Amino acid sequence: MTDSAPRSQPRTPWRAVFGGSIGNLVEWYDWFVYASFATYFAGAFFPKGNDTAQLLNTAGIFAVGFFMRPVGGWLLGRFADRRGRKAALTLTVTLMSASALLIAIAPTYDQVGYFGAFVLLVARLLQGLSVGGEYAASATYLTEASRPGGRGFVSSFQYVSMTAGQLIGLGLQILLQHTMSDDALHSYGWRIPFVVGAVGAAVVFWLRRNLLETEVYTEEEDHQDQERGTIAELLRHRKEAALVIALTMGGTVAYYTYTTYLTKYLSNTAGMSKSDASLVSFCALFLFMLLQPLAGSLSDRIGRRPLLITFGIGSMLCTVPIMTALSHADSFAGALLLSLAALVIVTGYTSINAVVKAELFPTHVRALGVALPYALANALFGGTAEYVALWFKKGGMESGFYWYVSACAAVSLVVYLTMRETRDAALSRGRADDPAAPGKRRTTAV
Repeated sequence: MTDSAPRSQPRTPWRAVFGGSIGNLVEWYDWFVYASFATYFAGAFFPKGNDTAQLLNTAGIFAVGFFMRPVGGWLLGRFADRRGRKAALTLTVTLMSASALLIAIAPTYDQVGYFGAFVLLVARLLQGLSVGGEYAASATYLTEASRPGGRGFVSSFQYVSMTAGQLIGLGLQILLQHTMSDDALHSYGWRIPFVVGAVGAAVVFWLRRNLLETEVYTEEEDHQDQERGTIAELLRHRKEAALVIALTMGGTVAYYTYTTYLTKYLSNTAGMSKSDASLVSFCALFLFMLLQPLAGSLSDRIGRRPLLITFGIGSMLCTVPIMTALSHADSFAGALLLSLAALVIVTGYTSINAVVKAELFPTHVRALGVALPYALANALFGGTAEYVALWFKKGGMESGFYWYVSACAAVSLVVYLTMRETRDAALSRGRADDPAAPGKRRTTAV
């Protein structure tokens, strides 16, 4: 990298890490704040009745947002491959700001009946569209902006930012719980975090306008043919696309189980107060966030597969005992230790899953290759995890969900054991550097 390339990636990876992550933080703050505040606004959009039924309705809308993610993955992944990572990152955060504002001003069931739930649904669809493109744009930007031998470390900050967004949401929830009455939170207090999210996204929009495009993408800008970012081009890498879906399956179910669903589980099943459940989640997620760069750096030394295999084995064998113990947790310390144990296992997946996927594809189809298969897997497994959990609970078979999570991890474990190592895969440079086997080692400078 030289001074003669002013439009290339930043001289230090930290500028790229900040630029790629700060918007990701706001995106996932808005995404997760829906889940963490659902216990307060569930009654605002649906008729009064069974609390679990209300949560089931809001979880259903949460899941619908995931089914919009493949559309966002396709449209915004294609956009990122054809127009650049910077342009895609700016567009996604704009959509997220609009969706957060919609939720903040949505009318309640008592005011307009089910129209309020319809507004909530539209906002979730916009969020799904945005996040479907954000994940891939952020993953490709962070990966392409990294230096050789450090991609695992740099890309791990994607989940640092995702977790930080959730922590801010949970932190705000804890603050509101201690400064507002329960009635006030159920009445109007739940709108506050969505207003904060809309404002934060507007700020990030301004910050992302000053991002520089990655060197890897800039070097391929001359290849402006009709195949860039197309489904036809992605199908030439169908094996890698299928691999993304399979390796994501177990990880996304486990991640959403121990993050977005954990607070509800501790409150609705273990019987903890909402404030204590939120504090347990906050503390566990904070430590989980700190683990991501350590695990990402470790993958740069020993490879990606060992971490993925560790996650697969741990999640398959430990989910049932951990979830069972959590259902009977009667102290803050006990719930925290169990939650942290689960998240340590999940770190084997979260810290490196973005870089593994990005390393599978060449530049001209990398964003779409990461976005669409990942979004499909999340729609089928991650987005439905909370809904499936509540469905089992409502049917009086809550332990069935524990086995479901273990089974998903077992399927992904088979993939981890048989997939190739991607740590040494060089990022492609033009069509001449577009091999059929992305894992083949080549020597190019990043």
